[in-house]
Amino acid sequence: MHLFEILLLGAALSADAFAVTLSDTFAYQSESRAKMLLLPVAFGIFQAFMPLLGYFLSGAFAQLITMYAGIVTFIMLGIIGANMVREGAVALRSGKDVNEEITECATTDAHNPSCKLTFKVIALQAIATALDAFAVGISLRAQSVNIVTTVALIGCTTLMLSMGALVIGRRFGKLLGDKAEIVGGVVLLCIGIKALLL
Repeated sequence: MHLFEILLLGAALSADAFAVTLSDTFAYQSESRAKMLLLPVAFGIFQAFMPLLGYFLSGAFAQLITMYAGIVTFIMLGIIGANMVREGAVALRSGKDVNEEITECATTDAHNPSCKLTFKVIALQAIATALDAFAVGISLRAQSVNIVTTVALIGCTTLMLSMGALVIGRRFGKLLGDKAEIVGGVVLLCIGIKALLL
């Protein structure tokens, strides 16, 4: 497998991570840049780790994970996405301006889970978007690849593309205003449905 092919594979695997990062920047506009930077880092680590795991694991356990990866992804992203849509709809119905809502989340309602991007949510999203990479790791075993270099490139590609999603999301999130959280939730739901159907 050539370098260009590995980079293409990394870009393909990171598509979901890119979309989820984008949706999170829409939904969690009150979060600090430091917290948001954890998204690309987490996605990059898991996109590198899961193929490595798939490469070294085989047999019934690997087949079980591959078989149910779509269902697990759908459930994880579906729950998070539906909650984001619900919170966005509540904000729209209340008639609050997006800047007012962000200020409220940052001050008086800082402990409200809907206002904050928690480490649990980041971990669940990173796992859900990396499950398909496990199957790729199994297929890499049949090819002559340097697995360490390959997974490092996949992880770095995901990190860089997710960083790009942060920049894009920050700009478009402000343009979308109160609808940003709903759009982010719909994106997650669509990714979950895609994982279930494919």
